[in-house]
Amino acid sequence: MSDIVANIQKLKKERNAVILVHNYQLPEVQDIADFTGDSLGLSIEASKTNADVIVFCGVHFMAETAKILSPQKTVLIPEPNAGCPMADMITREQLLQLKKEHPKAKVICYVNTSAEVKAECDYCCTSANAIEMLENAFDEDDEILFVPDKYLASYAASKTNRNVIIWQGYCPTHVRILPEYIQELRKLHPESKVMVHPECSGPVIQIADQVLSTSGMLRYAKESSAKEFIVGTEVEMVYPLSKENPDKIFYPATDLAVCPNMKKTTLEKVEISLKNIVHEIILPQEIIERAKKPIDNMIKFKKNAQATKK
Repeated sequence: MSDIVANIQKLKKERNAVILVHNYQLPEVQDIADFTGDSLGLSIEASKTNADVIVFCGVHFMAETAKILSPQKTVLIPEPNAGCPMADMITREQLLQLKKEHPKAKVICYVNTSAEVKAECDYCCTSANAIEMLENAFDEDDEILFVPDKYLASYAASKTNRNVIIWQGYCPTHVRILPEYIQELRKLHPESKVMVHPECSGPVIQIADQVLSTSGMLRYAKESSAKEFIVGTEVEMVYPLSKENPDKIFYPATDLAVCPNMKKTTLEKVEISLKNIVHEIILPQEIIERAKKPIDNMIKFKKNAQATKK
């Protein structure tokens, strides 16, 4: 294994590459990363580098997002069959039909969508800023289409007074986390804090102490005085949490919350992808330009909001 890691590091220099690794990847893959984190944050970080090649260890829509933000760079996905079931639950054709049914509506898409779907949207959002986007990026009387995650949409809508039409997509991994699993762990670890991802179901969100994105979980765990945490998201999230907080203990809400697509990427596949420059993400220029607009609108909104606060 050490030989593969050494060769990856060698190839990375030769190719002038940057390796992005999502928090749900296998620990040994996380350990070779230049950047670890959540999907949009990783793509933004890569766009700021002078790398010629981006290797995205994640799922397909994440690598597409990296290509949208860095169209001049070569973007590789080591495992091309690593898809996202939630992203696949809304197609461009389905969204166009929905827009036809609601011709005056504005569309916000979760970053967990394909480039083709993003190209038909007005705004993008992340699990960290969905509430803020709904609350402030739209007028009070706007009709808003939110795709594809019904749980993130429902949670964000419950915190606002917006008129939101919710698509019925969901993450199969997060719905495996049940309230009874968390309640049982709470009995075993009564001092622990429960933090869950907003892709979890409503009943799970209701019993959580904190509802957070993966980056939010890392921040909260670091800043909290608590020493034990129950983690309601994909099981591998426990690895970066433990790595950054060696004095604290993290319990996965359930060992069933495994994303099989995230586990398809291996060190061997990263090595092959870098060595042969294979499994490149190719998107039509028109899709890149149109899909970038909702992301730009989100970033512009965040910058304006920060400037207003100052």
